[in-house]
Amino acid sequence: MTITRDPTDDVSAGGPLLFGRVLDGRGGGRPIGWEQAQGWQPAHPGEVLWLHVCRTADGVQEWLESEFGIPESTAELLTGEATRPRAFRDGENLVATLRGINFNPGAEPEDMVSMQLWSDGARLVTLRRLPLQTPRDTLREIDAGKGPVDAGALVTQLTEHLVERMNAAIVDMNDEINRMEDLDFEREDSEPLLAEIAVIRRNCLALQRHMGPQHVALEAISRDAPGWFEGHDRREIGETIALLRRFLDDIDVSKESAVVLMDELRSRSLALAEKTNRRLTLVATVFLPLSFLVGLFGINVGGMPWADIAGHPFGFWFVSGLCLGIGLLTLLLFRRWRWL
Repeated sequence: MTITRDPTDDVSAGGPLLFGRVLDGRGGGRPIGWEQAQGWQPAHPGEVLWLHVCRTADGVQEWLESEFGIPESTAELLTGEATRPRAFRDGENLVATLRGINFNPGAEPEDMVSMQLWSDGARLVTLRRLPLQTPRDTLREIDAGKGPVDAGALVTQLTEHLVERMNAAIVDMNDEINRMEDLDFEREDSEPLLAEIAVIRRNCLALQRHMGPQHVALEAISRDAPGWFEGHDRREIGETIALLRRFLDDIDVSKESAVVLMDELRSRSLALAEKTNRRLTLVATVFLPLSFLVGLFGINVGGMPWADIAGHPFGFWFVSGLCLGIGLLTLLLFRRWRWL
């Protein structure tokens, strides 16, 4: 089989294998290469083969079909672009598509990374397109001798790490909302805050859109997993489901808090705009009759009061007093009508 590789993938030479381990049944494991993995059979009771593969490499679908006898439709699902979380049982095989937070440089929390999974109890294959940290977490535990002891424990540990990594993104969003709630909105520019809140709401909606189906997928694993998925594995994945449920509840709270903050900012902005418009209206109302009166007495036509009486000493002061009286009367009326 000819393999072509994307230069951005860390695919090992000679195949699509990113890494492989043979679990020894005691929490540890030994490395295995691509060639050694072909036609693998356990040398000792309790050994489990785990292969982490780049699904974008050419020939992966055909390899899944020929090496493991996976049906074509299932192999297409494992290597395709349909990454909505789901899980189902295919005889004694478990098939799942799960998603995790994208911690790659330049990625946003809502840019989820998918991981496909297939296992028959003795062999487990995980596939991904973009780098995902969850398998590496489990790999470090195996190399330290503290990893899973069988295929069921490996599945539960992978899902546990996948869900636990969401905590950082959710905590960051909650901290940001708490910071905004402590701000004095009257002293802050509302436009940048509204933009930040809109980003948080978008992140919450994206996480909720992906994590809701993942909750259903994990429940399907717990409820309808093959026989090699033991009782303690079901209990472990039940804990992961409960943790994911709490995270979904936290996302709901963050989303509602963001809506409340956005409404408060908008109401303050509207109140400030209304207050400014009211002040401008009052100023215009006070000065409109005065402007009319001054303009009327300022026109250069005959017959205006005191215009033809040379040296009359009271014309200017009379007009000034009249303007002052009209202004005071307007202010008193506004105060009586409670417009001020």
